[in-house]
Amino acid sequence: MRRDDLTDLSVFLAVAEERSFTRAAARLGLTQSTLSHSIRSFEERLGVRLLTRTTRSVAPTEAGERLLLAARPGMEAIAAGLSALGELRDKPAGTIRITTSAHACQTILRPALKRLLPDYPDITVEVMIEHGFVDIVSQRFDAGIRLGEQVERDMIAVRIGPEMRWIVVGSPAYLADRSAPVVPQDLTAHRCINYRHSTSGGIYAWEFEQDARALNVRVDGPLVFNDAQPALEAAVEGLGLAYVPEDIAARPLRNGRLVQVLSEWCPPATGYYLYYPSRRQMAPALTLLVEALRWRGHGSMAEGQPS
Repeated sequence: MRRDDLTDLSVFLAVAEERSFTRAAARLGLTQSTLSHSIRSFEERLGVRLLTRTTRSVAPTEAGERLLLAARPGMEAIAAGLSALGELRDKPAGTIRITTSAHACQTILRPALKRLLPDYPDITVEVMIEHGFVDIVSQRFDAGIRLGEQVERDMIAVRIGPEMRWIVVGSPAYLADRSAPVVPQDLTAHRCINYRHSTSGGIYAWEFEQDARALNVRVDGPLVFNDAQPALEAAVEGLGLAYVPEDIAARPLRNGRLVQVLSEWCPPATGYYLYYPSRRQMAPALTLLVEALRWRGHGSMAEGQPS
């Protein structure tokens, strides 16, 4: 179908339904002369008369009645479809796919979803726990959550949490017959619980800083995990020193099941960011989630629950 045919068809339907060029012109927001020209052109292309015109009335011919009956359901379906798209644009609905780490999910994403979702029953959030950086475009995610320094520069990044501090902890039993490390290099003499990057497959080098001096130390030990929570639990059990987010270690530190070492080498670092490819044509549901997660400089992360 030619584009002119679709335009002229909509004009014909309006005139045939209103039985008046005047009322049809008002309905479409066009002049009567424009409508009259459109109908004449349409009839000439089709080779049949569609409307009978008198000085007092307009009525479909037999051909016009057939076209009216055939075309009206289709045009109504198109109008309904466009209306439904408008509702999706204005009303937050649909599925949001997010990739995140387990720690970010527990401390930031889940609390935000608990507040948000009860008020928006048409939104579904699909959360995939990944322990390495994910290309959200190729993997068809709407957004990702990672530490700020891990976010690609071509992404739009929104801060969603406070600064984070990674600390070194061990149990009193583990440290009872060993000298506690004084500088990061002392860790090479300790049993340490390692962390393996899921994406690259490499072992993570523990990161330290003091007086603007950065230092990375590769450690060795009996265990390797790809998540901080089991590393923390292994440290509680006395299996070695662990390098973990401070918030998940808060409870065992308070109750004396863990001791922190090298604290002066563990300053706060960049916290979590939500990142996504573009602001253009963002779905209302994603816009809503961005605002629900946006960091406003107050509150703190939830504490972990190590066994």
